[in-house]
Amino acid sequence: MSDNKTIFLCAICNIESGTCNEDCKFCTQSVKYKADIQRYKRKEIDQIVEEAKKAKQNHANGFCLVTAGKGLTQKRLEFVCEAVRAVKKENLGLVLIACNGTATVEQLEILKEAGIDAYNHNLETARDFYPTICTTHTWDERYETCKNVKQVGLRLICGGIFGMGETQEQRVSMLESIASLDPMNVPLNFFHPNEALPLVKNTINREQAFELITLARKMIPNARKIMVAGGRELMFGEEEYKIFEKGANAFVIGNYLTTQGKTPKDDIEALEKLGFSITREFDNK
Repeated sequence: MSDNKTIFLCAICNIESGTCNEDCKFCTQSVKYKADIQRYKRKEIDQIVEEAKKAKQNHANGFCLVTAGKGLTQKRLEFVCEAVRAVKKENLGLVLIACNGTATVEQLEILKEAGIDAYNHNLETARDFYPTICTTHTWDERYETCKNVKQVGLRLICGGIFGMGETQEQRVSMLESIASLDPMNVPLNFFHPNEALPLVKNTINREQAFELITLARKMIPNARKIMVAGGRELMFGEEEYKIFEKGANAFVIGNYLTTQGKTPKDDIEALEKLGFSITREFDNK
């Protein structure tokens, strides 16, 4: 379980939306499924900076720049670097995180030089279940990117999604694979159904979800943060803050990539009422 009542918050900035050509069955960003979401190639740099400032006001410790697509192309890499430099200029004291799919050592070194502090790349599920939910790239490519992140000295953020039809053994297998990478943070997502997607519903219930948080904390004890991310409100409802009793000590504040979250004000007020403190310091560990 989490040993203290200090909570870390992370904000997501979707800087390229709905342009992905992969066929991941859980993801509305894929053009294949024609989900009713906002789609755009590049978010304006000024808007990204404003969102970073808002994240800081909402006590976020991390600010994650997310792009749609399998991985980093040259143009996408240049765009992310431009956004990073613009945010860094503001001296907001945020941990800057890139989440841009598969990446080579060389690309990650360029991101690091631009000012990225950490890279988020999720394994999503167990290796043997992955072909069930995606056929356009392999699980091994994802694992390789995570190893590349470690090689260049960026902090690794690596997690996955529960509730896509996988077995309990496969959930354990995913957590074992994540643990083998020794990530700094582990984001746990709970599948959020959308009528456009091939996956119809989340296959786990609330109690199972709580148990999976506890299991992740037990199996990945070195992780600085066990973070509950996508699907939090839908999965946990009125019991969402019980995630901290189960071993989590972080969550995403504000909106997600293509779904709405609670207002940051509501989350902050609830956390303070429950006696939690929100870290506002730069996380340099």
